[in-house]
Amino acid sequence: MAPPPRRRERPVRTLVTLAVLIVALFASIFAGTRWGDASLTPNLALDLEGGTQIILEPVPEAQGDVTPETINQAIAVIRQRVDASGVAEAEITSQGGNKIVVGLPGRPSEETLDLVRTSAQMEFRPVLVMGAAAPTADPAADDAAADDAAPSDQPTKAAPDSPSDIEYYVTPAVQKEFEALDCTLPENRTGGVPGDPDKAVVACDVEGTAKFILGPVEIPGADIKSATSGTGTTSSGASTGQWVVNLEFTGAGTPKFTEVTTRLASQGAPLNQFAVVLDALVISAPSVDEVIPNGQAQISGSFTRETAATLANQLNFGSLPISFEEQSVQQISATLGSEQLQKGLLAGVFGLLLVVVYSLFQYRTLGLVTVASLLVAAVITYGVIALLSWVQGYRLSLPGVAGIIVAIGITADSFIVYFERIRDELRDGRSLGAAIDKGWERARRTILASDAVNFTAAIVLYLLAVGGVRGFAFTLGLTTLVDIIVVFMFTHPLMVLLGRTRFFAEGHPASGLDPRRLGVDVARYAGRGRVKQGVEQRAGSAASREPVAVGAPGLTIAERRAAARAAGTASAPPQDPPTTTDDEPTTGRPEGSDR
Repeated sequence: MAPPPRRRERPVRTLVTLAVLIVALFASIFAGTRWGDASLTPNLALDLEGGTQIILEPVPEAQGDVTPETINQAIAVIRQRVDASGVAEAEITSQGGNKIVVGLPGRPSEETLDLVRTSAQMEFRPVLVMGAAAPTADPAADDAAADDAAPSDQPTKAAPDSPSDIEYYVTPAVQKEFEALDCTLPENRTGGVPGDPDKAVVACDVEGTAKFILGPVEIPGADIKSATSGTGTTSSGASTGQWVVNLEFTGAGTPKFTEVTTRLASQGAPLNQFAVVLDALVISAPSVDEVIPNGQAQISGSFTRETAATLANQLNFGSLPISFEEQSVQQISATLGSEQLQKGLLAGVFGLLLVVVYSLFQYRTLGLVTVASLLVAAVITYGVIALLSWVQGYRLSLPGVAGIIVAIGITADSFIVYFERIRDELRDGRSLGAAIDKGWERARRTILASDAVNFTAAIVLYLLAVGGVRGFAFTLGLTTLVDIIVVFMFTHPLMVLLGRTRFFAEGHPASGLDPRRLGVDVARYAGRGRVKQGVEQRAGSAASREPVAVGAPGLTIAERRAAARAAGTASAPPQDPPTTTDDEPTTGRPEGSDR
């Protein structure tokens, strides 16, 4: 049965595709510099550029002290706000156990500074309207009404019947804001300053699955005594196996909560729900099934162990509200400075030169493929980082630079694996074209396995680490992906094209595929990777008078295989009996004997 035909490769098409992707990458950046706020250079982090430092002192709004737990919760809220606003590589730490130091790289906007200064406040508001996260407003109707007067924000009644009075609180202006809100967009779920406590507000949930019109604040977060997570229990004390959040109110909050549950329990959905609002985002909106007179509530739902614990922590933070007193705001210089950056870049250039020198020494002209591949990888990495700086607010830190430098060795290792596979196949007697195909088939598995290990390590390091180490993990993972793209879309197609040239196919001494340097017998080498006669002759075939041992040093892979076959042939017993001639005696007696 004939082997299946080998798939015809199209290296030119692959190289053109890669070139188009690179052009599109930089074209988008150039377009951003012209019509947006993009830059041709990546943004730098606090350790390389400097920025704004704010020192905040938490002040409790109720009686009590600011505990380390409160500081940690405040830091978590500030970090969530800053990350959601698109500022990367911010440094948020505690100082002396009673202050919070926030370092923002570059020149942050006034809106970002307000997010840092504003204290996190938890509120309980009744749900008036609940809808899908997507906008429901008609753009054509909005355009037709653009010239009309703005919708009224005045209630149609003199006073509300209750905090759940839709007719009073849902004004035309609030209704229009609700219809236009798109909670599927991440920028609309960044939280912010709480709204007016006496008016209705429009808010998204933290997951971006629903949006709400909420009534006025009925219970502040300060009225929460404690919140814990655990499994629910029945009236007989048996565990239900479902995770719940147990909520207990203070003496001042218990009668308020009793009043709220009495009203909501008699309403239909969604008016029987109350929203737990933190930083102007709805973190939970449970329904009320019965009146709760003792100030002890249980929030149930599709909780997991982690989500129940998270909600309990958020509720506990609401029970200890704090405000921030701004101690100082100042511009700070780079903590490491340009000198350290220059040394880091110098180390990268020195390492790159060593890789280039080694490649040219070991692979001659073939080493230029390594150099070209590294340059392509550098261009792609630079373009992706610059694009992320514009689109996602990414900032390059010194640990990130270190990750890029480490990637030089990782990328060069992929090329070395590929080249050595090709040379092994040439030693095995294959033509250069066949050696490239077979070598690529074997090398790509090794390259993918190696890069998979590196990428997995980068992901684990990014998820578990904090601060600058995450910058190192990010660039390490990014360059690993770039390595795969370059090897598959540049290095291999380029080798296929070079294999069709006479310079490489005939094994020119400067090509890196010289048969003398590969250990192939020149007398048997016919050019283009072809061998005149089998390697068995050198390895100890039947025609050779001096067989070579199977384990003899200096043999190539093909010669060792041939020696093994020759050894097996020599040790085989003869198949035919010996023949005789008329001149040979047929017995063991001496010639001429009369016996």
